[in-house]
Amino acid sequence: MNNKTPDRVPTKGREWLSLLLLTLVLFPVLSIICVGGYGFAVWMLQLIFGPPGHG
Repeated sequence: MNNKTPDRVPTKGREWLSLLLLTLVLFPVLSIICVGGYGFAVWMLQLIFGPPGHG
């Protein structure tokens, strides 16, 4: 087999870019989605079953 494309070796610059992408973009977006989804689920359950309180 003759593979003319060289293997991609991660450089320090690419590693730093990946780290910044994860910490500054991906994790905050995922946390907002998770918290928003939980809030939406609680809101929907309160619409169906009523607000919490003494039964």
